[in-house]
Parts: sequence; C-alpha cells; structure tokens
Amino acid sequence: MSSRPDDARPVYLDHNGTTPVAPEVAEAMWPYLTEHCGNPSSATAAGRLARRAVDDAREHVAALIGASADEVTFTSGGTEANNLAIRGVTAALRRAGASPAADVSSTVVTSAVEHPATSAPMTLLAGEGWDVVTLPVTRAGHVDLAPLPRDHVAFGSIILAQNETGAIQPVREFAASVHAAGGLVHTDAAQAVGKIGVDADDLGVDLLSLAGHKLYAPKAVGALYVRRGTRIEPLVVGAGQERGLRPGTENVASIVGLGRAAQLALSRLADDAARMMSLRDELWRRLSTAVPGLVRLSPAQNCLPNTLMISQPGRLGREVLEAAPDVEASTGSACHAGIDSPATTLVAMGCDDGVSLGAIRLTLGRATTSADIDRAATSLVAAFRHVA
Repeated sequence: MSSRPDDARPVYLDHNGTTPVAPEVAEAMWPYLTEHCGNPSSATAAGRLARRAVDDAREHVAALIGASADEVTFTSGGTEANNLAIRGVTAALRRAGASPAADVSSTVVTSAVEHPATSAPMTLLAGEGWDVVTLPVTRAGHVDLAPLPRDHVAFGSIILAQNETGAIQPVREFAASVHAAGGLVHTDAAQAVGKIGVDADDLGVDLLSLAGHKLYAPKAVGALYVRRGTRIEPLVVGAGQERGLRPGTENVASIVGLGRAAQLALSRLADDAARMMSLRDELWRRLSTAVPGLVRLSPAQNCLPNTLMISQPGRLGREVLEAAPDVEASTGSACHAGIDSPATTLVAMGCDDGVSLGAIRLTLGRATTSADIDRAATSLVAAFRHVA
C-alpha cells in the first residue's frame, strides 16, 4: 500500500471509467473470499449459505432497478450482459421465425453513440443479415428518434446514459416506439445505475444491463434484467445456473459485493447526485472562467450529475492531461501508433477534429470533495495555459 499522503495523490476524476470498491462492499465480500467456500448449487450447509447470499444479492439488485428478483441474471459484467441481451434475443427471434434476410421483421435499431459492448454485437448482427438501423444524435449528444422505423421492428437497443458525454437518452420514448412497431427493447444502463434513478418498468424496457465496477462493486460482475416472458437464448450452454441463461458456478463473493453496492446506491442516490452535480458545476465555472474558448461537450440538461466533458479547440486533450499531473482523467480520443483519432461519439455529434481531439472527460465520484475540485481546476487551468 502506498504511504503517499492523500493530498499528494492525483485527484481521481475517471469514475465513468471505473469506481473504487466501496469499503462496505469489500467488507461484505471478505467472508466469501476467505471463509465461506460453498458452491451455491450444492446441497451442503456451505452451499446453502452461498445460495442465500446470491439470492439476497439478487433481491438488492432488483430493488435498485425496480425489478423482481427472478428477472435478474448475474453475468461477468456489462459487456457480457449487453451481448447476452442483443445476441440472445435475436437468436430467439430467429428461432421463432424472424429470418434475418430481406424481410422487414429483421430490422433492429440502435444509436450512433453506443458503447462498443453494444455496437460490436450490432455489427455481428449486420454480418448475419439483420437490417441494423443506426439513429443519429443531436449536437448535444441526445439520440434523435425521428428516423426510427414506425413498424416492423424486431429489436432495439440504446444506451441510457452515454459513457463519454453523460447525455441521458430518451429511452422511455424509444421503448414506446419500438414496442409500437412490434419489437423488444434493451438499454445499456451501466453508466446510469447508481448515478440516477433507474426503474425498468418506468423506462418500459424488456432488458437492461448493468456493470458492478461502475457503482463501487468489483470488476467482472454485472447483471442483466430480463422482463418475465421475454424470449432469450443463452450464449453459453452448460449446467442450469441462473435459470440456464448464464450457466457456470456463480462468482459468489463478487455477486455479494454487487448486492451490497446496490443497497448503498439506493440508500444514498439522491444525496450523491445533488452533491456531485454541485461540484461538477463549480468545476465548469472555474474552468470556463479561466480558459478562453473552452467548450462544454456534455449537455447542460439531461446529463449525468457527475460528468463533464470539455474541450479547448486546437489543443490535444492528451497533452493537457499530461501537463496536469494532479488530475487523473480520460480524453475523448484514442491514440494509436502516435496518431490521435477522435471519438466516434463526438464525430456523431458533429464536432470537428479540433474540438474532438481536445476533449477531456472529467467524472466525479462519491469521494470527490470541494478541495479536490479546487485542486483539479487549478491544475487543469495551468495545463491549458502550458499547452497553449
């Protein structure tokens, strides 16, 4: 463990990338890492204890998203949950007769600002002959529903809160339209759960994905909500765990951690959101006042309370962060072999390369303080001036 004092560590503003494991979560997990070794499928006393722990965690996750426990399937994370939803439902549709050929019932709908965990499975579907319709977004990063087909849609999937800009998408309206067109609906809620209130029934979705490491649980655990009666096929076959939808011995300790994280999130959601929004807005005020021409890429409305994506056109975000050692954050671009390329999300929003390559994503968390914001703002302002 590092002996460096907290005030010497960089201010961590990459909570949309991953969150630290909450102390309460680690404490809940510890007995299942060290003492309780039972297999939840076993009839032994240790197995029954493990089964109760998994069942309790399922109840807590269900409560966080307004679902019933029997509608929650544990996975290895958000990516698996998205793949299971998208590929599992379309496999079931194919088996039921929705042939991915020229027929209009093979239409699936997504957006131009999805996480790769959604866009990559959609690319697979396109290769299999499904007609994938990709909805554009506004300059604020919100999905434009106008081009959505109004009939004969088999399936639709859009993100609930965009992981880079924080834009909260019109999932409720999307779900109503897709249902009216005859389709099933999935939303990737990994960035939203734990930051804003999420209710599967209120959203009207049939499937919803979440990821543990986005809400202070460990990495490599997540869940998929599947509304009762939704036809879906497993991607992996084996024994009957998770009602056969996700076979394999459950990762009990991590599932317990996810359940405890869900409890925590539900109990402190409103307070956390209000505090982070206030701190985020103060960070924007400090930066926009001191940095000429700074652009806010995160929308001012319908945005995650912790997320601020900014850019100073003409500056590389990577270079700004390199000049700000007191801040840990992410850029809005990728660098491969020394060549910077803009994020597809920002391209979809109509941002030019000068803006896109300068993008920096600053995302706050539960532990972020006003002192952190002051220190981060001071470091970033100095970095912008240095790079300029």
